[in-house]
Amino acid sequence: MATWAIGDLQGCYDVTQRLLEKLRFDPAADRLWFCGDLVNRGGQSVETLRLVHSLREVSHVVLGNHDLSLLAIGERTPDEQRKVNPDLQGVLFADDARTLLDWLRTQELAHVDRGLGWMMVHAGLAPKWTTQLAEKHAREIEAKLRGDNYRKLLKNMYGDGPEWSPRLNGPERDRAIINIFTRMRYCSPRGRIAFEHKGEPGSQPPGLYPWYSVPGHAPRDLRIVCGHWSTLGLFIGHGVHAIDTGAVWSGKLSAIQLDGEDLRVVQVPGRDVPAPAPRARPHKPKPKPGQQHPAGARRGRDRASD
Repeated sequence: MATWAIGDLQGCYDVTQRLLEKLRFDPAADRLWFCGDLVNRGGQSVETLRLVHSLREVSHVVLGNHDLSLLAIGERTPDEQRKVNPDLQGVLFADDARTLLDWLRTQELAHVDRGLGWMMVHAGLAPKWTTQLAEKHAREIEAKLRGDNYRKLLKNMYGDGPEWSPRLNGPERDRAIINIFTRMRYCSPRGRIAFEHKGEPGSQPPGLYPWYSVPGHAPRDLRIVCGHWSTLGLFIGHGVHAIDTGAVWSGKLSAIQLDGEDLRVVQVPGRDVPAPAPRARPHKPKPKPGQQHPAGARRGRDRASD
């Protein structure tokens, strides 16, 4: 029996199947942890989602920003849904769309197994969060996603602000928690997320740190496995195991064994598609102190681009 964590699939069904074959995955004995971003960009999102759904009894999934974007789009009108890319439309207009989306909405933001000594998240943890606090905040959002008012949560989750504070409440609190779990790469020691910086460590301006190495961060009593940051590549350090290795962009799809005596990494080649060149962001005036970006400011673009 083996427990494997697998990096971002992003709709790469054929690549996922190759990895499971290389792992010699046996659903009667083995277990899988998926680090989020199951869908988008790979061209086979509905097939990938069906595959992971079929493995639901032997796997754990955390939600990534692409997955949350799909859930939000799934609550829009058919005319609005037809404006998204064909890969996501393949999910939205599938005969089993409701089954897949309702299942996806019940997945976690953080999965914890203290017996194994691991926590899985998609992107990261706030510098001041212990694993216990992170688990508590994840459960807040999961309860709302599974509740009757989940549409309100999905509608209000868009936006880069506010910065995290335990004093936040309502939609701003939900948005801050979701951004940390699903969009974090670099942040300041106070926890301000630098959404615009996505390159490898060393490319960020002074005063920003990879989330896992912020000076003075809270102690973490579990090893962390995560995805989201493809330009970071396979990274193991600071108690963190980052395994998004860019399968959707000519990289690799990676898995690590969580229950072995020695760390074992297994990889297969990803899609043969180069990553797009970084786009220059237009200059936008910084909000005045106390001013936040409007909750719907990002609705017009695909949240998954982050």
